[in-house]
Formats: sequence, structure tokens, C-alpha cells
Amino acid sequence: MRTHKSQAFTCRRPSSPLPPMSPVTACPSLLSNGVCEDPSCLHRHDISSCGLCNRVFASPDDYALHATTKQHLNKVQGESGAMVYCAVCQKYVSGMKNWVQHIASPRHIAVAAQRGLPSDVDPEEPEYIPGHTLCSTCNSHIPDRNWPRHHLTPKHKDREQFVSFRSALDEAEKDKHGISVSGNFDFGIVDGPIAQSGVIIRSTIHNATPSSKVSLVSMTLASDKGSRTQSPFSVTLHDPNRTIGYNATYAFTITLRQAYSGRAENRLEILFEDTQLKKRFIIARVLYANVGNRADHELLRPIAPYVPRKRTTRQPETSIVEGVLPPALKAVPYVVPLPKAPIPNNLAGALSTGSTPNIVANVRRLYLPPILDSNSYARHFKHLLWTEEFRMDRDLEHYDISNAKLNVYNHLHFLDVPGLAEKRPSVLVGDRILVQKHGSIHGHWFEGGVHVVRKEEVGLRFHSTFRATSLAERFTVRFKLNRYPLRRQHLAMDTAFTEDRVLFPLPRHVLTRSPTPASTRLRIFNPLIATNAPQLQAVLSIVKRAPGSPPFVIFGPPGTGKTVTMVEAIRQVLVADPNARVLACAPSNSAADLIASRLMALNTDELFRFYAPSRNKEQVSLELREYTYTKAEGHFSVPLLSRMKRFRVVVTTCVSASVVSGIGIPRGHYTHIFCDEAGQSTEPEVMIAIKTMADTKTSIVLSGDPKQLGPIIRSAVARELGLETSYIERLMQREIYDEKKGYGLSVVKLTKNFRSHNAILKFPNERFYKGELKECGDKSVINAYIGAPFLPNKAFPIVFHAIAGKDDREAASPSFFNIDEVSQVKSYIQSLRADRRFRITDNDIGVITPYHAQCLKIRTALRAVADGVKVGSVEEFQGQERRVIIISTVRSSREFVEYDLRHTLGFVANPRRFNVAVTRAQALLIVVGDPNVLGLDPLWRAFLNYVYNHGGWTGPTIGWDPREEVLEAGGYDRTTREAAQQDMNAFTRRMEVLTIAGVQAGEGDGDEDDTNVDRPWQDVE
Repeated sequence: MRTHKSQAFTCRRPSSPLPPMSPVTACPSLLSNGVCEDPSCLHRHDISSCGLCNRVFASPDDYALHATTKQHLNKVQGESGAMVYCAVCQKYVSGMKNWVQHIASPRHIAVAAQRGLPSDVDPEEPEYIPGHTLCSTCNSHIPDRNWPRHHLTPKHKDREQFVSFRSALDEAEKDKHGISVSGNFDFGIVDGPIAQSGVIIRSTIHNATPSSKVSLVSMTLASDKGSRTQSPFSVTLHDPNRTIGYNATYAFTITLRQAYSGRAENRLEILFEDTQLKKRFIIARVLYANVGNRADHELLRPIAPYVPRKRTTRQPETSIVEGVLPPALKAVPYVVPLPKAPIPNNLAGALSTGSTPNIVANVRRLYLPPILDSNSYARHFKHLLWTEEFRMDRDLEHYDISNAKLNVYNHLHFLDVPGLAEKRPSVLVGDRILVQKHGSIHGHWFEGGVHVVRKEEVGLRFHSTFRATSLAERFTVRFKLNRYPLRRQHLAMDTAFTEDRVLFPLPRHVLTRSPTPASTRLRIFNPLIATNAPQLQAVLSIVKRAPGSPPFVIFGPPGTGKTVTMVEAIRQVLVADPNARVLACAPSNSAADLIASRLMALNTDELFRFYAPSRNKEQVSLELREYTYTKAEGHFSVPLLSRMKRFRVVVTTCVSASVVSGIGIPRGHYTHIFCDEAGQSTEPEVMIAIKTMADTKTSIVLSGDPKQLGPIIRSAVARELGLETSYIERLMQREIYDEKKGYGLSVVKLTKNFRSHNAILKFPNERFYKGELKECGDKSVINAYIGAPFLPNKAFPIVFHAIAGKDDREAASPSFFNIDEVSQVKSYIQSLRADRRFRITDNDIGVITPYHAQCLKIRTALRAVADGVKVGSVEEFQGQERRVIIISTVRSSREFVEYDLRHTLGFVANPRRFNVAVTRAQALLIVVGDPNVLGLDPLWRAFLNYVYNHGGWTGPTIGWDPREEVLEAGGYDRTTREAAQQDMNAFTRRMEVLTIAGVQAGEGDGDEDDTNVDRPWQDVE
């Protein structure tokens, strides 16, 4: 038998949608004996067991529910409630989660220091705990007061039942009574074309008992009994004589025939009868196959088994020798100093211990104001910034290097940084990195200033006393958080600008009526806007807006041209008012570059594009470099203050917008502040421009889509306390930004979609935008793949490719990858590139996947066939579009689904991620994933129904009735449990009650150390 942490004995779905099913109970014989000898048995035989939790389940659905529980997830993550012993403090600690908190506690560290011991010690397994008795079945220490009743508890009975069930299964797989069943029942990896035509393996039965006669009664697949599933396996008996005498061998063959990629598993039960003893017995074998590309599996297999990274506590840095920082940090002549704004010690202490819900409650109660208003605004957001910083600093620990070497070149020491090219970690010129020589004094570090950043290495400059004596010398490396962006946000929070019309606008703050195209004539620069009523209305409203009005919002769903609208509005403002000055911001350099490039009709005396001095000139296009200023040594900077004041438009990122106030440009100099893609920035980031530069008359314009991804927030505590809610989203929740009542006054919703084919647009349009978006894309683009040979429905340019793959992790990385999906993604891209009718380039294709490890595996697979295809997370594609988008959802195991729900990393149960992912496609959308995992979420279930009902499904068919209305509130877990409890006999009812009791998805504390590995780092330049 193959060994699995959890095991189900069928995995093939039927060839047509399942009709509504009546409840089917588990087979009592299988539960008690490990086999079922009744070929006509109508009970379920696809029983699942969880080896981690020692529990048995009547069906895969019940196991799926169990796999979402906090109890199971803790086991998956290696967490246990068993008692461990701290030799430093000489005390017992309950469970590994509490152990991690214990060794990080100030008391433990103090005791260790007092006794001259390291604080980072391993837990010891106690042989005896006073007042407790060890239950060997449960592997748990039970308090003596509970011991007499412990064997009656559901938990203990679960364990007993599991042990009994596993024992029965193991017994069923043993050769017995002199009969042996031989052969390789694992087909291994089978290439798709071969599997489609059929693969046959030969197996034999041998009788080694003298004077015995055994009759082969039947061979049955578990999937053939009771359940309505079909299997790719079939068994053929070649000899009609079923009697097997002494030393005789009976041959049979097993055939695998499967027309699609993915994994399959089943259980073969062989029923024998000893004709002399008139006794029947069963020998069972597990059948397994993986249909896919063998070469891909060899190339992409895990480089090493996954071993969770050991969590350690950083020892204090008691002595740091400062390094030499690069000249870039002095390239801008700042006259306004930034506040230090360190995290208050008491807040850091509150963030250090306890579960996430408890920390949230404590921070809310002790540090946040009870009411958020203009007076409490700064206090509220400063504490959220500190909370996020605390998490960011801890996340950087993940990238610490324990055995690094330094290569010396001139005055720089070069350090290889794995993952640097993917900004994991993100390192910029001007950052600080600490190094410590192996064997040096405890707590003594040298600081290196980052002077050079290359693809996989950084160049550091240390104090003159630092010496790397030889290439063999090794160092411990720590990355330090770049606090400049946070300090700029604290500076903004500390300013005196607290106007309600900006922070908490009300209807009384609206100063003008909505202008109409009939009453206002403008000479439109972009002719497309003249025929687009919502865009034209937005431009008119911005141009005619009275000074001192509340912020105006351009609500731009995907592909509706919000940036085009903003650029037109900026140009019209400049024409309408010769004294107008504009500060235009965006959350990323790419978004800011887009604004600047579309304003290049302005000359270099009117438009200025500011870049952080740390930015490499090679990252800036030649056209935009004309609108920049660089110092003699090549670093980006600003010209003289007098010239800076003459620019009519300054474009920068939200974080770098502090430059204008920092060099001394007075508040109110800019009549208008524009922020594009405002939903992707935190509120404090947007406020860097607004709170440092706005006065009572400044007009503020925001564009974005609150239905798409918000800012990247690493701290679960900060997310829960509201830092993930962007400024534009918070405003849109206020009365004056009602899409209907506020139209033209405070908000305009753009409704013409210029990006996607209607089939791609239809589902997100109805789910997120009230069905108001209209397809207006270029027909030659959006219809490019109609009739393509790989479309199941030639008129429907969406494919859902169902695949039963396998989640993998490797080495110390907690990020997931799925080789089966990687191979399928590669196959689609090869087909697209090979068909000359499409004339497609790598730049026309984008691959979106939520896990960093999957990104790396897909890039590896594409290196030889389509190296230019962009592969990235949803965040990396927001604001972009491709003719073809392929989504790899990765997850094929339900074990971590609740993990994803809590951390919102995957696509499951995260509507914004789903919305952004599917709306990047112009002409073709391909989704590769496991429907049995995705279908647990109502949104995904509805999307899968949409694709299936329009003929876009390929691979194993859907496992539920796609015509049934989806329950938006979910509740599929409750429905499944209730169905499983009906019409049971006494035995199965007792089994069900024991195994499914309390299977409710818990909130859990989660493990940010693991989940944040997949969370991108925010652009801070």
C-alpha cells in the first residue's frame, strides 16, 4: 500500500454531471474488516482516513470537511498539543505553538541570561509529568483527574477506531493462507498519449500451500461498489479456470486508460475461497497512476523533502559598527527632517505574545482611539503603521543567511542573495545589511551599506575596521528593514492638516453642482473620451470642481480606462487654469511611468518625473529620462527649488511624493493632487502627498477600483484593524460617494470595458459591477481565439481544465507547487506558440498563480520553450492585460484550504484576487485547477458552473449538478454532514457521530511566518 498522510480509495469522477444523490452510508464490513466480500454491497467503499489525526471518515467529502479544521491544520503544520519541557525555566509547556511564544518571552530570555544559557533551546520530551498519565493510543498526557473518563471521550474513541481501521486495512493487504499476489500496482508517471491508448501491467497470483485448492471468486474495484464513480482502471482475467492448485500461478492484467492528465487511485479487492475449508478471504492492493509529462516531473520534482524551517529567535544586536552608506542617500537636498518614529516598547510587547485574535483585541482596546475622526486620525494610523512594521521586520528574518561568504572587489564586499531577482528579499541601494563573522563576540555585528544591487548579489561597504581575511571565512547575515517609507508616512500623520472635507467628507462639503456636457464645452485631447459619456463626465466634473471640494473619485472597473481619464483631466485642468499645478502619484513606479508617458505631450519645462535616487537608470525608458534630473554621479535627484516650483506637473510614486515638501515647496503650491490606482496604496501612503501638500483649496482626485486588490499588508493584526482598507475604499463607503446619488458630484463609475471578450467579462461583471459594464473592445483582438482548436466550445473563449494534481513543497520553503498543473500550463503555451494562425508572442501571454514556488517551477518549465512569458502573482498583474491569461490555482489537496481561507493567499475565498485574475484576459482565459477544491468556495463554484454550462470544461467532469443554484452563504459543509447522518444503521451512525463531531472551520491563529513567504513586498521607491 502506498503511504499517505491521508488516504482515499477512489479518485475518478464520473463522465457526466452527478444527479442529486441520496445519502449513502459507509460499508460496515470495510470499517471493521478492511474488506467487503459482497459484490452487490450498496454502501460506500471510498472511506478516507487521516493518519495525522488518527481519524476515519465515511467519505472523501467528510474528510474534506475535517481537513479544514483548526485541529487538522495544526497537525499539518507540525503543531501538537503534547506537553514539552523547558530545561532553562524548568517548566512544562503545552504544545509547540505555546513553546515558540515561551522561548521568545522576556521572562525566558532573562532566565537564560541569568543562568548563562542560550535562550534558543530545543524542547525536551518529558518522560513523566506530575499529575498526568500518558495515553499511548492518543500519545497525549492526560490529567489524572480526567483519566478515569478519558477512554470514553470522542477523541480517544477516534484514535481507537483509527487504529482498528488501519489494522484491518493493513491486514487486508497482506498475502495470506499461502496465496501471494505479485506485481507492480503503481503505474508511475504515464505520458498522456500512452495513457489515452491504454497501459497494461501483468500481475500474478501464486499458491504456495501444498495440498490446497483455492478458487478465485472475484476481482472488484472499490469504485465499482456503492458509489457512483468511475475509474480509469479495469481488470481482465484471462483463464476461465479459476482454481489455483499448489505451486500454480494465475495471471491477470490491469489496464489504465485515461484521456486526461492527473492522478488516479483505486483499491483492488481479490476474493478467494479455500474449497477444502469452505472459507473465503480477501487480499487487497492499491492501484495508483499519474498521467502527465514524465520529463516535466523529472525536471520539477522536489529538490529535497520539505522540512519546515526551524523558527529561531534573533539574539539582540548589542554592538553594531556602522558601515559606509552610498552617496545616493544624499542626492536630494532635503530640508525637512523625517521623524525617527520607533515602535513604542509597550506596543512591541503587546504584538509579541498571544494569538492573533487576542493581539487584535488588545491593540484595539489599549492603543487605538474608540472613535476614528479628524482628531484621532493620526494616532489611529500611526499605531497601524507600527503594527505593520513589527510584522515586516519579523518577515525579513526568513531571509537571514547563516553560512554566507563575501567576495571582495575594490572597496566593496559582494554578497550572494538567493531570491534577490524576485525581490525576496527586496534590497535597494541605501539599505543596510548586518554581517557577523562566525565565532565572533556574541551580539557584535558590522553594518554594510548597500552600494550596488545586481540580479543575485549586492555590493556592501563596511567600516574600515572590517576585514574578510579569506574566501573560506563564513558569516551570518541579517537584512534590516528600510524604514524610510514608514518614516515618511509618520511624517504625513504628524502634520496639522486634518480637514474633514478630505478625511471624512459629508454632503454639506459638496460645493458645486454636477456640470453637464451640454453646459460645458472642452477641447478634448483624446477623441475616444468625447464619445464615452462616463469618462467625459468625470473630466468635466474635475475641471469645474470648486476649490476646497471633497475628493473626487473615478471608479474604474477593469479595462474601463481610468488612467486615460485621469490623464485627460490633468491636461484639461492645465488648460483651464494657467496657474494650476499638479502633483500626480501612483503606488508603483510602473503605474507612475504610465501617467508620465501619457503626459509627454508636455515639454520638459512643464513635466517632471521624480525617481528615488536608489532607482537604477536602466529601469527607466530613454523617453522618460528626458523628464528627469540626475546628479553628476548619476543618481536621480531634483533640480534647484526655483525650477521645481515652475513645473506644472510632477509625477512620482506615493511614497516618494514626500520629496516636494521635503525640499521646501510650500503647502498649497499644487492646486490639484491626483492619485491613480489609489486602491493599491494604504491610506497613510496616499496621505504622504495630501497631508504634506494640501491646503484648504487643494482639489484631490482619486482613481481606482475597490473591487480589486487592495494594498499588500503583511501583518494579520494590521489587516484586521483596517490597514488593508484603502483610502478610496473607505471614502466609497460614505454617503456622498453613492454611485447614483453622487454621480458627477463626487464620483463617476466608468462602464465601457475596452479589454475583454464578453464571455470573459460577463461573470465578474455580474458578480462585482451590477452588470453595468459594456463590452467595447477591439473585435480583432477580443475575438482572436474564437474557433481555436483547443476550445471545448469554439465560440466560448474560456477553458476550465480540471486536473487532479498533487501539492508539493520542497526543502525549507513552505510555498506550494503542483507539477501536474505546471506541465498542463506549459502544454497550452506550446500549443499557442506552435499554431501560426494566432501569431502570438511571449509578451501576449501571462501566467498567474498565487504561490511563489509555482511561479519558479513554471518559469523553469518554460525556459526552453517560452522564456519571455510573464509568470507572477495577482499583485504583479494588477493594472495589466494580456491577450491570453492562464491561471494555475495550484491547490489539489483540501488539507490547506482553510489555511488559504484564513490567509487569503490563494484564489479560494478571496473575491478580489479572483476578480483581478480573471479580468486580465483580453481574448482567452484558461484556468487550470482542481474543481473539488475550488468548488468548496461559493464564488468559484458559481464560476465553474458558468464555464461548464457554456461548454468550456475539459478534463474529468464536474462533481456536482452545475444547474443547481449556488448557496452564496456557503454552508456546503453542513449540508454534507446532515446528508451523511441520515438513514444510517446503528454502527455507521455511531462512527459518523464520532468522526464528524465538531468539524467546523475554526478561525485559528494562522502562521504568518509561512504564509508571508508568498506575499510580495510592496514597492518602496
